[in-house]
Amino acid sequence: MTRIRDLPHKSVLGLAWPMILSNISVPLLGIVDTAILGHLPSPMYLSAVALGASLLSMLFWSFGFLRMGTTSLTAQAHGSKDSDRTYEVLMHSLALAGLVGGLLLLLRAPIINSAITLMDPSADTAHLAGEYGRIRLLSAPLVLCNVVILGWFIGRQNTRVPLMLLVTTNLINLLLDMVFIWGFELNSRGAALATVCADCCAFVIGMLCIARSHPRWYQQLLAHLPLRWRQIKPLLIINQHLFIRTLCLLLGLSFFNAQGAQMGDTILAANAIIFQLLMLCSYGLDGIAHASEALIGHSTGAKQYQRTRDTLVTTGIWSLTIAAIMSLFFALAQPVLITFFTDIASVQQALQQVFPWIIALPLISVWGYWLDGVFIGLGDSKAMLNTMLLAVFVVFFPVWFITQPWGNHGLWLAFSLLNLARGIGLAWSLAMRTKNPSNGVSI
Repeated sequence: MTRIRDLPHKSVLGLAWPMILSNISVPLLGIVDTAILGHLPSPMYLSAVALGASLLSMLFWSFGFLRMGTTSLTAQAHGSKDSDRTYEVLMHSLALAGLVGGLLLLLRAPIINSAITLMDPSADTAHLAGEYGRIRLLSAPLVLCNVVILGWFIGRQNTRVPLMLLVTTNLINLLLDMVFIWGFELNSRGAALATVCADCCAFVIGMLCIARSHPRWYQQLLAHLPLRWRQIKPLLIINQHLFIRTLCLLLGLSFFNAQGAQMGDTILAANAIIFQLLMLCSYGLDGIAHASEALIGHSTGAKQYQRTRDTLVTTGIWSLTIAAIMSLFFALAQPVLITFFTDIASVQQALQQVFPWIIALPLISVWGYWLDGVFIGLGDSKAMLNTMLLAVFVVFFPVWFITQPWGNHGLWLAFSLLNLARGIGLAWSLAMRTKNPSNGVSI
């Protein structure tokens, strides 16, 4: 049995820390955007961008399967030392991302208008949010291609390029925000244009990074045109499973927010703050999950089953460590965090009531985050889909229905059990895989 100190800690942390830093750069940019718009004469611009940005975040997040699928297949090809296959995956993923992004571009008006109608904001806010969303979707094909590029580099165990891409893009966005919003006084339109320009820059930089990875990179990509069904079938299958899985999770999160909104503005505000803290926790856990995807995918492709087992144990140790640190931090910093987020007495009181949930959630959710990365590396997207279906429809909705008399605590219990069910379901699936070493895990 491998001793803990002999496990591949250096490999895991070497891949994880750039992704943790790049993840953290995303919310920091949002804070700066909010500060810039928040100092304009009218709060209408801030409301419009907040609404439009949240809608687009959910829309683009639902296509996150493009990154996960690309990472999984690239990591396995990289592990089997099949360089040609890694470029084949990249070409096919870029083509799929371009196709989906092109559809979003063509349908941007009905997509944005329908989403805003469902949110039912004021007329002025709806107009500005619609304008913001339609401008942002001009770069939809590039946004999804950028997601693929990030996934490809992660699969090749190069997380420094994603870090450089995300940080550089965010800095460009910030600079252009100040130019367009303050300099040209374009307000919410300026915020949208800044993001579109940043997306274009990110794509150019990403392609330049790909060019540096191979002296004849363009020949490698063009060699896999035209697309053939036999070649793209694995990509479509894994993306199909991940897409449906993401929609299920999105349904659960949307339902959670809708139920919280029905309990009043105070509960809605308190829940939103708790969610922000949970997202903070997820940044660290996602960094370890990305390392799991790349390393387990690599060892699976190379058929190095002992290496797979060691990586599985190592990433599990670090995921649990980060989760425990976050839970301890939330427990010790509760009074400071509540005061930091709000000085409204009613919201502070509501936060105190639900704060125990955020203390417990890192330790409850860690198993799902960690094993998501493991199964992406293994290329077993079907198990991820089945587990999510079980967690959402067999656990989350029934528990919410039964615990409605408990109000907001019942809602948080249902959400917590959803996350726990994800971890338990994937752990069971992993245990089933270990019965057959040819599946890529030997424990």
